Amino acid sequence: MCILTQNPLNREDQNWTDYLASAISDPKQLLNTLQLPLAPFLAGIEARKLFPMRVPLPFVAKMKKADPQDPLFLQVMTLPQEFLSAEGFSEDPLEEQQSPVPNILHKYHNRLLLMVKGGCAVNCRYCFRRHFPYAENQGNKANWTKAIDYIAQHQEIEEVIFSGGDPLMAKDHELAWLIKKLENIPHLQRLRIHTRLPVMIPQRITHEFCQLLAQSRFACVLVTHINHANEIDQRFKQAMLQLRQAGVTLLNQSVLLRAVNDDAQILKQLNEKLFDCTILPYYLHLLDKVAGASHFYLEDHKALQIYQELQRISSGYLVPKLAREIAHKPNKTLYSD
Repeated sequence: MCILTQNPLNREDQNWTDYLASAISDPKQLLNTLQLPLAPFLAGIEARKLFPMRVPLPFVAKMKKADPQDPLFLQVMTLPQEFLSAEGFSEDPLEEQQSPVPNILHKYHNRLLLMVKGGCAVNCRYCFRRHFPYAENQGNKANWTKAIDYIAQHQEIEEVIFSGGDPLMAKDHELAWLIKKLENIPHLQRLRIHTRLPVMIPQRITHEFCQLLAQSRFACVLVTHINHANEIDQRFKQAMLQLRQAGVTLLNQSVLLRAVNDDAQILKQLNEKLFDCTILPYYLHLLDKVAGASHFYLEDHKALQIYQELQRISSGYLVPKLAREIAHKPNKTLYSD
């Protein structure tokens, strides 16, 4: 157990919900903020009806103005390609929309996913859960209690993975309640949190949140979801150092995305910048074939070429595992040379 002292830099962190409230939801506003013309993107604006736009201003601030090929912009901008139907792409590519109880995905033997919250700070256009029925899996104490009861009855479960949506959309007091309840289950040993929120709004990593993990009996792991080095800034690095001080293991998983990070040098820069933030590269995922995201897809042979070059130019500990998730398979499928 670590005891943390209050960091004076974090007085602003109490306002992370303000950044959520001010997030951009109108593609025209995003284009205007970035000084981009409307006309080339007009046909794609209606794609927000397929999947709403949501982009926090701290993330927008990292985008290069007047650059329609900015890799951060491309991850969040609605495009006409989202209306295309592509062979092999579906609304539920991992067949997750059946669960034993609300908010639970029990895909693996000794670990399961607990969908803490359905919402995210950002709606990434390639999200494999963009069609997930979150309305049927509300993040509240009633559903969490059912999930806790399910976990208590399955003694093979050693690790709970907080997922979503984004689990850090929950307030610190909600997370404290949930973690305390889980700590009462003796066969649980580890807590893993998958989140994209800290790189969107670094202020989410509050002193209270760090203290909560530092004082937990669980071995705590936080997996960031970052795809490009431009997403990482000094404020994010400070937040990660706070988590390391709390004794949290930090990992990252990325998605290989056409026109965003489909280059070995870009991935190398990302992994080195992650390591500078005390984060180890964990997985590089091949895109899940979700309807509306086919324009991000990269063929396997091209992905392998990029990965082999990444291996050639990188230290081994800075090369994540190249992986694909396949529906009903009890583990990820790894790819290598």
